[in-house]
Amino acid sequence: MLVHCLGVAAGGGYPQWNCACPGCREVRTAPERASAHAGLAVSGTGDRWFLLNATPDVHHQINSDPSLHPGPGARETPVAGVLLTDAEFDHTIGLLVLREGSSLEVFGTAPVLAALTDHFPVRDLVSDYADVRWREVEIGKPVDLDERLQVTAFATGSKPPRYVGHHAGPGDWEIGYVLHDQVSGGTAVYAPSVPSWDEHFAEQVADADCVFVDGTFWTDDEMSRSGTGDRPGRSMGHMPVSGADGSARHLAALPARRKIYVHVNNTNPILDEGSAERAELAALGIEVGRAGLEVEL
Repeated sequence: MLVHCLGVAAGGGYPQWNCACPGCREVRTAPERASAHAGLAVSGTGDRWFLLNATPDVHHQINSDPSLHPGPGARETPVAGVLLTDAEFDHTIGLLVLREGSSLEVFGTAPVLAALTDHFPVRDLVSDYADVRWREVEIGKPVDLDERLQVTAFATGSKPPRYVGHHAGPGDWEIGYVLHDQVSGGTAVYAPSVPSWDEHFAEQVADADCVFVDGTFWTDDEMSRSGTGDRPGRSMGHMPVSGADGSARHLAALPARRKIYVHVNNTNPILDEGSAERAELAALGIEVGRAGLEVEL
């Protein structure tokens, strides 16, 4: 199984267009440190690739990864589909970019596909331009993507997008995926939204060889500390990285060969390679993702 990281930034990218926090100011003077929105590309064979979410940067992410380049035919593309972890704008706007007539499969839970039909009508808009097959995924039910690669969705949270509002009902609004190579036995987990490291989540990552996990905020009060907002991280569906109840402590204890933070907010100091927080993670054997990072399992 081949896993390519296409970006690690949370909503707004890094730097965020309207943000003058210390991190965004610094990265504007060092554009090589900028990051596209969080996303992966995964393949079992190296021929057909599936994107983990379709971000607003998807056009540039595909252009930046030679494995995803079209050819040899004029309109042949190795990008075969998209696995959605939720219905948030930052993970679905890219579907509007992937509309130029190619055949795609888009996977999502029932409430996510409903939101993209009734509230953010991506399904109708995209289907007018491309041959898109919308496939519902069920929690715990494996789906074969190619001859080797199998994915299984698991629930991580129940927070719907704000644009759905009071129309949202209960359901699997936020999910992660267990990616399994049925030939090599390698397993990876992608979970960009983790509100709590509960027993259920612990079971999903316990035996994984590689874990890509939510690294949105260093502290729960990061938004208020940085002057960029007033909502606690947990209220947005993201447990903090640091602290006695943070994800780093749990992540460090896993036997996985690679432990990688993704979906990192522009206010999080771990985006700075020279920060004390980044050094703290490195001492625990934990990485921060970057575009171009490749894992083979």
